[in-house]
Amino acid sequence: MSGASGTSGYAVVVPTLGRPSLDACLAALAAAEGPPPARVVLVDDRPLDDCHPLPVQVPPRLADRVETVPSLAGGPAVARNTGWRAVKEPWVVFLDDDTVPGPYWARELTADLAAAGPGTAAVQGVIDVPLPPDRRPTDWERGTAGLARAAWITADLACRREALESVGGFDERFPRAFREDADLALRLMDAGWQLRHGRRHTTHPVRPAPGPWASLRAQRGNQDDALMTRLHGRDWWTRARAPRGRLPRHAAVTAAGAGAIVALACGGRRVAAASVLGWALGTGEFAWKRIAPGPRTVEEIRAMVLTSLAIPPAACAHWLLGWARHRTARPWTAPQARPRAEGDAEAGAGADADAVGREAA
Repeated sequence: MSGASGTSGYAVVVPTLGRPSLDACLAALAAAEGPPPARVVLVDDRPLDDCHPLPVQVPPRLADRVETVPSLAGGPAVARNTGWRAVKEPWVVFLDDDTVPGPYWARELTADLAAAGPGTAAVQGVIDVPLPPDRRPTDWERGTAGLARAAWITADLACRREALESVGGFDERFPRAFREDADLALRLMDAGWQLRHGRRHTTHPVRPAPGPWASLRAQRGNQDDALMTRLHGRDWWTRARAPRGRLPRHAAVTAAGAGAIVALACGGRRVAAASVLGWALGTGEFAWKRIAPGPRTVEEIRAMVLTSLAIPPAACAHWLLGWARHRTARPWTAPQARPRAEGDAEAGAGADADAVGREAA
């Protein structure tokens, strides 16, 4: 199938922990104008000891199309693999359970898939993240807003089943909702497939921040960055169009702090003073970079200062842990690239450039 003619061309897979947002996601999916999915698979990723039925209200329009499969707390990559392997449709659309498909989503999806050439592995949706209109966004809200700028994100990603099969689906060594999408994109492009940006819109509301230390817990993602480097080399940031992050600066700040402690213990007061100054300047710059664009409330400033003190060493520790944990991971080797069909449009790099142009317009 090249395109999405008919109403049975795609299935929807929604990994979920049973959050209340799942009801809103399914309600919007059911209400979207256009051909409905042939099947909706809810992948229940709650732990095995949670035996309660999945708390969800299925809209009548989808009642005969929804099924639930267990994933046993395997994480997003495992859940998505469980979902797409449970369906037979030629296209699989991954949606997060806290997204809200737009009112014309199904119609726009059909157009996106119909425009996909035979060499297209995936079509990315447009992610909209609404921010507070009456104040500056918090650090947490700005982090969520970054999803709208991500090159490839599984919040709304339509994948050709054949392409998923060709690379083995998602790499289940990624335990978090982080980098598993970039890894899949790189593997698909290495295998000769193309990735495209579509025109359907999906809203990703900002969930309440899970406490003031959320940004510190997010540093666990540095373990996944270490795995990405093992698999795809040190230039993967550029090829995946991912932001490089502040790890080099975090390493410098952490080294300055550690150097101050060592120098002081050895009696080198001047070296210790210089190291403390470097640590203070680096930490202060990091904290202000996070405080300045925010609402600057007392609570926000306090959280930014405290987490800015803790994040640099935590980021470095997680990077080293990931490097050690994945020390046996071998570089990704693509299978033999699929032959380019005569009607294929430009390759992945060209499609990326086209997408960038549309985003900047």
